[in-house]
Amino acid sequence: MRIAIVDDIASERETLKKRITGQAVRLSLDAAILDYTSGPDFLSDARKEHFDLVFLDIYMGSENGVDMAEQLRRFDKDCLLVFTTVSPDHALDGFRVRALHYLVKPYKETDLAALFDEIAKHFPIMDKYIEINAAGGIVRLRLQDILYAEHYQHQVYIYSAAGGQIVARLTFRKFTASLTDGRFFLCSRGVLVNMEHAKDFDGTDFILKNGKRISVSRNLAKAARMAFGDFLFGRGN
Repeated sequence: MRIAIVDDIASERETLKKRITGQAVRLSLDAAILDYTSGPDFLSDARKEHFDLVFLDIYMGSENGVDMAEQLRRFDKDCLLVFTTVSPDHALDGFRVRALHYLVKPYKETDLAALFDEIAKHFPIMDKYIEINAAGGIVRLRLQDILYAEHYQHQVYIYSAAGGQIVARLTFRKFTASLTDGRFFLCSRGVLVNMEHAKDFDGTDFILKNGKRISVSRNLAKAARMAFGDFLFGRGN
């Protein structure tokens, strides 16, 4: 998740960055946070690469955050926009640029936690990660990068979208317990697939986009078909 903070006061940027980092850790979100002292610098970068979430100060010296938001919406209608401000006077302007929320300074940690709980609903399958104790040490693995995993001789073999393999020594039950969202399906006693990387289910196998086939136990075939259909429907496919 790419996050931008736009504020001309260094202490405000630093405080918000630390708190956002804390919320990202709490929700297991993989966040890249960039901060900007001026609107034009931010807009220049935003035109080159999309931001998922933007925290925009309304009062920045001679610059007006609402004006910056209007310029942003001309080329990016999808990013989530949060105004940070000392006054809620621009609430109506927020509706016009489809701001998700206002953070009124000085805000509390509970305010940011509630906001990020709401933000997480907009990214149900994006950028979450788990930490795996592998042979070479702790590995931070994004959920969206997992193709499938299988349990063999007291180890879990995790296959990634990049083509690599991670071997973790833990129970399969403990591994699957860390994968709580709806993109994962338990195909058999020791095999799990990430339906985000599946292009079809033919009644017996999940067919991944790379051509790999993941077999499903016969007694789970009906549940697999329903789960895959629900996943595609929820994703809008």
